[in-house]
Amino acid sequence: MPNSLKSTHSIQITELLRIADRTVPISKDQFIFREGEIAEELYMIVSGNVQISKVTADGRELTLRICGENDICGELTLFTDNPKYLLSAKVLVEGEMAIIRKDVLEKAIFENSALGYEFMKWMSDHFRKTQTKFRDLVLNGKKGALFSTLIRMTNSYGIQKKDGILIDLPLTNQKLGDFCGTSRESTNKTLNELKRKGVISNEKGKITIHDSDYLKNEIGCENCPAVYCNIE
Repeated sequence: MPNSLKSTHSIQITELLRIADRTVPISKDQFIFREGEIAEELYMIVSGNVQISKVTADGRELTLRICGENDICGELTLFTDNPKYLLSAKVLVEGEMAIIRKDVLEKAIFENSALGYEFMKWMSDHFRKTQTKFRDLVLNGKKGALFSTLIRMTNSYGIQKKDGILIDLPLTNQKLGDFCGTSRESTNKTLNELKRKGVISNEKGKITIHDSDYLKNEIGCENCPAVYCNIE
């Protein structure tokens, strides 16, 4: 069982593991579920990372968040009839996940008021994060969306170093562009501009932010709490 529990729903993690149907290993590039498939289960990530994404009308993939330890995915199907997954979930980093049947979890939420409260709180936080991300995508344009994504990633995966903040997550330019709804070429161009200005550097697929204030000033960052301004 993980040692670190996320504050949004940490009290009931042990309860979720107790009602889980089974725990299974997950492998890199494995799809846990795909958009449009019949939804009968939810998933809690015990270890590893899972990318949640949606295919847009023009065929591009838009990455909405990355689930890590103790995160839940597939939750949008709760309390709906004949549910289908609205998004797709693909493994980025191998690990382990607990599988919870939808009907079992719904029953547990009705019977356990503390669990129900934690889920309401978690869903409220989740929707607020999604709203702020779409706000950034709509209002700041492609370049601003990339700046916003980098800021969010420092809050989720940032490690403070002497010369800046290392985003401790391997990212190709294509994957980074998927978070912003932009092409790999557009992402390359913007990242190269930031490198020339000394705002970022990239080594072995990991980005270090040397001047986060530059990124924040460019998009008029409101300095939202990190609990909302993240990529999870």
